Amino acid sequence: MSRRPPDVHALGAVYALNALDPGEHEPFTAHLAQCEECRQEVAEFRATAARLAAAVAQPPPAAMKERTMAAVDGVRQLPPRSSIALTPVPLRCPLRRRAGLLVVAASVAAAALFAGLAAWQNQEARHYEAQVRQTEQRLDDVSAVLAAPDARAVHGRTGNGASATVVSSALRNKAVFTAGGLPAPAPGTTYQLWLDHEGTLSPAGFIAQDGTVPIDGDTADATAVGLTLEPAGGSPQPTTAPLLLMDLPA
Repeated sequence: MSRRPPDVHALGAVYALNALDPGEHEPFTAHLAQCEECRQEVAEFRATAARLAAAVAQPPPAAMKERTMAAVDGVRQLPPRSSIALTPVPLRCPLRRRAGLLVVAASVAAAALFAGLAAWQNQEARHYEAQVRQTEQRLDDVSAVLAAPDARAVHGRTGNGASATVVSSALRNKAVFTAGGLPAPAPGTTYQLWLDHEGTLSPAGFIAQDGTVPIDGDTADATAVGLTLEPAGGSPQPTTAPLLLMDLPA
């Protein structure tokens, strides 16, 4: 059974680590000249590999330079280049041992590099999986409110000119907030939502700019939804005048 050839776009990481087979290396090098996405990916993998290699690198022992310089006199020099065939001279045992140690050291460094790369990839995968689960949960929360049989909507406009809609469901005790035309917040600030409970505003989540988000918290005893511009990360209480304070649908 013939093996399916790999997707050329999936070879970036292997190319960055100089691990492609000779038959794949040249075609992929030619492909890089045509594919900006792969060039970017290769650059990122190379940068990551360099950081991982630096993380596992160890400073040489203080006496290594002295031992190396002392051993120089005992190392046979290479003969001058000649077209005459020369009989190879076998290395002395101490040099063989040194070469073996260098091979072992290189193998350990390579193993540490690939182990670090695998750990980083695993960590990144878990991070993205958590993001996907969080996004899916928020989509489910929004869908549950919008599909509720008692869903009701009210519309308004913020102080900075954006349109706003709040849809709530008494059966779900939840609401969602939609903004359109909301200006990008200034650096170091964020839009924060609030639920009004008899005049007391409690934090109810964030909205980056335009879009739809679920309002955090139980809306059963809330009377209105507010929107303010707060420092990045949010505030336990509003620090600016509300851009919007809109009654929840009856």
